[in-house]
Amino acid sequence: MGFLGSTRGLTPALDRFAREATVFTNAFAQAPITTVSHATILTGTYPPFHRVTDFGAPLAGTIPYLPDLLKREGYRTAAFVGALVLDPRNGTAPGFDRGFDRYDAGFRIRRPGEDRYRTVERRGEEVTTRALAWLDDAQRAGRGPWFEWVHLYDAHDPYDPPADLRARFASAPYDGEIAGVDRLVDRLIARAGPSPIVAVAADHGEALGDHGEETHGLFLYDAVLRVPLVVRLPDKRGAGARVGARVRLADLAPTLLAAANVQIPPAMQGESLLPLVQGSENRERPAFAATDYPRQAFGWSPLVAWRADRFLFVRAPKTELYDLTADAAAARNLADSRGRVVQGMGEELDRFLTRIGGSTTAAAKPPIDPDLARRLAALGYVSGSGGSSASAKVDPKDRIAIANTLRNAVVAVEDGAFQKAIPLLERVVASEPDIPIAQLQLGVAYARQRQYARATPRLKRAVELQPENMFAHYEFAVGLYETGELRRAAGEFEIVAARMPQWADARYSLGSVYARIDRVPDALTELRAALELEPRHFRANLLLGRILTLQNQAAAAVPLLRVAVDVEPASGEAHQFLADAYDKSGNASEAAKERALAKSATKK
Repeated sequence: MGFLGSTRGLTPALDRFAREATVFTNAFAQAPITTVSHATILTGTYPPFHRVTDFGAPLAGTIPYLPDLLKREGYRTAAFVGALVLDPRNGTAPGFDRGFDRYDAGFRIRRPGEDRYRTVERRGEEVTTRALAWLDDAQRAGRGPWFEWVHLYDAHDPYDPPADLRARFASAPYDGEIAGVDRLVDRLIARAGPSPIVAVAADHGEALGDHGEETHGLFLYDAVLRVPLVVRLPDKRGAGARVGARVRLADLAPTLLAAANVQIPPAMQGESLLPLVQGSENRERPAFAATDYPRQAFGWSPLVAWRADRFLFVRAPKTELYDLTADAAAARNLADSRGRVVQGMGEELDRFLTRIGGSTTAAAKPPIDPDLARRLAALGYVSGSGGSSASAKVDPKDRIAIANTLRNAVVAVEDGAFQKAIPLLERVVASEPDIPIAQLQLGVAYARQRQYARATPRLKRAVELQPENMFAHYEFAVGLYETGELRRAAGEFEIVAARMPQWADARYSLGSVYARIDRVPDALTELRAALELEPRHFRANLLLGRILTLQNQAAAAVPLLRVAVDVEPASGEAHQFLADAYDKSGNASEAAKERALAKSATKK
């Protein structure tokens, strides 16, 4: 950010905006993870209180929520988000749509070969276009106040600037993404006009190698927690002001409510920034931060940080203390030599946690959703893995190289680059064999290469490490099936179908194995259950139709097989099966047509 001292010239629009607003030069996020940080931004409460400490953790309806509060005051409300990680209906951010008239998300898993910007993410250009269309309607309607939240995901790995900036920023793509975002913010601010309150903030930063971390999520240093925060108030109050006192993103929601003359609920834990703008206060506000990502992703210890006075205190297996006035880069850990300061900071942190009524102990989680894990992997996040009880005391500082390698491997698996992923994953499991997600991803990578003999031991280990992970059971079952251990495969599929009866693929797979081990009535039950859940499931329609044909129920088979050929018209097998069903039902002309289509598809 130019207004925060950068000389790279990346943010001319934001720099202009900053001159007509108040810049908070020492603003800190409360978490280095998108969903957790946005929960704090929009509730004005801290992670131990709002309990959105991990992907998929629901935002409770009892927590004060900015859009909901404004909706009750007569505001029209809308949200436009740039990535699946904030999609309430995809399991990553449940409850985030409360109070919004419109919540524009609708993301889905990326299949091999698909464009990430049409599946798990939207470029800021599209998000902004959608947001401006709603804003134009709101302004034209002129029926009272409005609130709009626009979330731009672009300045986030993988770094891929817009096409017209790619060559210019070939050696610094992250900078290119920031330059692209600056243009979009310019459009939004210009269209909003001079009257509305406008706040611009980042939910977290990127480490870019700071303390060894490549992206974000694990550590609580300034590189990922010190964020831009600029607020434009009505009547140009505070225009051009620069507030150097430490503030928190938890302070943003109460600030916006105060600026809009809406009562701040007592449950909000942040404090309005207006006294700092008006000059009636100049105190440094202590800043809390926490990350549960090391525990959730790798089974290592979570981290908690407390910034107060001139110090950064990090509660970890190896305690950290930094004098940020003398050591802005947090390079010299003073914990061993400044015991009294460590004790005092720790006591302050404990009093804070008691006061906000929260806990840094993670809430109990439901069984791991295999689709949620896949959705997060599509965005580069290691998810839902945990680890052994022994690893819970591991300090993430001692394992950062493993974390970086595993994250890169997860991205490679998601991208289908299995030959790249396998050696990375082998390196991880050799040094850290008890990370379930590493064993699982290695097994999946081998399986996608059809190396099932190598895949099944890894998948078996993943199941042993994390028996509640139904995706691991499912992949292990597939491996057993492919290596001819059909009855063991059936047992694994039974576990998945019992725990996740709404998973159509699991019901189909169980039915398919039953058919192979002469449990045909049970196979029919499972295949019909799969079609109840997903009527156009290609393989379930195909197999059920084939079984019914062989049982001389061709009339019942034909509709199923017609769905199969409609879903995958290039499948020669589907056309051939449909031809057989037509033959058995006495429809020779349609059988001939389907047989010709089968022959044509086979040649292709």
